[in-house]
Amino acid sequence: MTKTSSMDSALLAKYDGLRVPRYTSYPTAPHFSPNVGPETYRRWLGTIDPAKPGSLYMHIPFCKEMCWYCGCHTKIVARYDPIAKYLAHLRTEVGLVADCIPGRMKVAHIHFGGGTPTMTAPEDFEALMALVRERFDIVDGAEIAVEIDPRTLTEDMAKALGRAGVNRASLGVQDFDADVQKAVNRIQPREMTERTLTWLRENGIRHINLDLMYGLPRQSVESVTRSAEIALSMDADRFAVFGYAHVPWMKTHQKKIVEGELADSYGRWDQFAAIAKTLTDAGYVAVGLDHFAKPTDELAVMQAKGELRRNFQGYTTDESEVLLGFGASSIGQLPQGYIQNAVPFDHYAEAIDAGRLATVKGLAISDDDRVRRAVIERLMCDMAVDLDKVAEQHGLPADAFDEELAAMGDLVADGVAMVEGRRLSVPESARPLMRIPAARFDTYLSTGAGRHSRAV
Repeated sequence: MTKTSSMDSALLAKYDGLRVPRYTSYPTAPHFSPNVGPETYRRWLGTIDPAKPGSLYMHIPFCKEMCWYCGCHTKIVARYDPIAKYLAHLRTEVGLVADCIPGRMKVAHIHFGGGTPTMTAPEDFEALMALVRERFDIVDGAEIAVEIDPRTLTEDMAKALGRAGVNRASLGVQDFDADVQKAVNRIQPREMTERTLTWLRENGIRHINLDLMYGLPRQSVESVTRSAEIALSMDADRFAVFGYAHVPWMKTHQKKIVEGELADSYGRWDQFAAIAKTLTDAGYVAVGLDHFAKPTDELAVMQAKGELRRNFQGYTTDESEVLLGFGASSIGQLPQGYIQNAVPFDHYAEAIDAGRLATVKGLAISDDDRVRRAVIERLMCDMAVDLDKVAEQHGLPADAFDEELAAMGDLVADGVAMVEGRRLSVPESARPLMRIPAARFDTYLSTGAGRHSRAV
């Protein structure tokens, strides 16, 4: 599909202006409040069963230069000193959190995000991993993943990643077109990405994800198709395909992007469809909202089993109930709810220097939140949910969501949803709109809609 069908045009006209969450959690981060602070987090940590494998997220919020499309919490640095100081605080935080857990917690997943985690010195990254192994029990076969900017990775760092046990890497590509790269201030020739992949694979890091984007300035259906074809030649296990969210009122550096060079809603839709067709024609399986994986990849396998999960890192095979977030702005999840660290670096550092957990906000979730989270997660992962089954699993009557089902009439008429008894599903043609029916189960949305991304 490279041209928008008449049905697609009608859907875009009606739904693309809606602002809905990406649902990497439920309830979503805009609803976090200071009511959950460091003492609450400390209590929650004290209830963890260390024998059950959990997960760790390490946020390294530094970049060498700003990509103008970026929506992350990151800081541009020209010297290493700020990174070294930050890592010292991060190591201290690891100790503070580990001390609150009644035992040495097993860990099955570790994810380093950013920013650019590989801007750390090789020896500092290895030292941080050594500390993590000292304070936590890393299980055999644990997934250790790192986000990488090929423009800054060195061969020495690739070797350090291998020695540290990293076994999965996610490379930011976005687009291979030189004109598009210039328009977003990210010059990254194809050869640079290929060199990075060679270094990683030579050091035993063979599970690769590539990030692609649509909706960037100067992109076209033809250019994103060429980029996807080039990316396919690199034999990645997975692709993540994200739409650019233009929010210059929130991210002021996005004002450098020329709005007249951005595609309209129909252009964005066509670009996504072109990338999706290119990847699926090559044998990759569509996974959830925006991922594509080889049929043998764990994401595709778990999706086929109905066991795919979604958390703050996106689609995942991670089944842990506990995700501990470390670093400024990082978000964690425990059975009781969510927590988030201070975003400003100085506020984060001040808390750590004082020997306090850096938590500044969060949300204690209710039983109603849990069941709605289960419904939304299945829709986002499987494009379908058996509401009878979810109700039974949570001890609710079978008709618990009949009101929401009855309100799906407009979505069913528009081809965005299908209802069969108490089974709700999203047809393949409406895959990019799956957040719309999911949002019908969100009781918080009316108070936070303005802070979410567009529907397509």
